[in-house]
Amino acid sequence: MIMGKEDHLALRHHDKMRDVLRYPDAQGPDVHYYMIRGGTDMRNITVWEPGKVGDEYIKTYGHYHIGQLDETYWFLLGEGVLLQQKLVEVDGVSQPDRVAEFKAIKMKSGESAYMPPGYGHLVANVGTTYMVTADDSPVDFGDKDPVSMPGHADYEMVKKMRGFAYYVVERDGKPALIKNPLYTQPIGKEDFGGLPVIDA
Repeated sequence: MIMGKEDHLALRHHDKMRDVLRYPDAQGPDVHYYMIRGGTDMRNITVWEPGKVGDEYIKTYGHYHIGQLDETYWFLLGEGVLLQQKLVEVDGVSQPDRVAEFKAIKMKSGESAYMPPGYGHLVANVGTTYMVTADDSPVDFGDKDPVSMPGHADYEMVKKMRGFAYYVVERDGKPALIKNPLYTQPIGKEDFGGLPVIDA
């Protein structure tokens, strides 16, 4: 079966992104980012709008991979901040509010980043233009909602915590990190990638 373009394209609208925003009632663009899914044979392409919602940079929703799936992102245009976090596991069950490791990585066009198995990730566009990435995450078009919410990704733990352990915000024209107050447990290991951590 040959699929049309509409079967590969998904838009992440502002209303959906409210689940994971620092200020869910703040104004933002109608569409935060666009995903073109390549299936299992081609790379996926994601395009972020520039801008902010309140002081928070436009970002992806964020998710954890199910199973031992890894992934690589290639940054094709723009500049961003990649957040990775690994949750604490108790009896083999990930605890959404307990982070074993958190990492922020500044990225720009021409660079790539590896997402190891077990690490959640999201990317914020901290530049003034569109940001574009390619990735090799497999998408099974047989899933219930393969383009918008592929079956290999767990979005619910991110939704429950209204995002990752830190938000990427603008301060004095530059990106900074601010703690998500829902994460009350100490984080095991933190690497802020040279970004300042600020108070609310």
